[in-house]
Amino acid sequence: MIVELRRYTLRDGRRDELIDLFDREFVETQEALGMAVLGQFRDLDRPDQFVWLRGFTDMSSRRAGLTAFYSGRVWAKHGPAANATMLDSDDVLLLREIVPLPVFDRGAAHPATVLHATIWYSACPFPDSVPSADETLAVLRTEYAENDFPQLPVRDEHALVLLSRSPLQADVPTQVVKTDNLRLCPTRRSTLH
Repeated sequence: MIVELRRYTLRDGRRDELIDLFDREFVETQEALGMAVLGQFRDLDRPDQFVWLRGFTDMSSRRAGLTAFYSGRVWAKHGPAANATMLDSDDVLLLREIVPLPVFDRGAAHPATVLHATIWYSACPFPDSVPSADETLAVLRTEYAENDFPQLPVRDEHALVLLSRSPLQADVPTQVVKTDNLRLCPTRRSTLH
């Protein structure tokens, strides 16, 4: 599966407004077009950040789904309200699953659930091998196919993303030049929790 890890920087105090709108209007409407809304989160350390994951079968289904959604009536009606909450929506990693994301029942997230996302960046591509960490839920690495929906830019970086229930206790590969650690609290409608 192809996965977008999307990190939005929002205007002060507008995160819950975006989450309410997103959970109400943008989950089933994207899924009806063949996309998977895999998880929506509050970044616990950055009150102006909304993080979410969107999945696609392959790159051609990504292009078709995004084209249909962003040219459709739901985005035309609710997109301006969503965009009004945001300062930046271009912090996006385009990834491929190495260890697939688990999917749970939508709406079953416990309010105290915290997921940890460790993002390693490197000057060269990461291999498809999986780092040894027992607590890892999923592992994703940069997808190198051309972004065929340029209206939504993606970062041109070599990244490896590890999702876990507790802070990652794995050896950092020697090629890693930068690390981001995110503590994520799922929204009430997130399937990843």
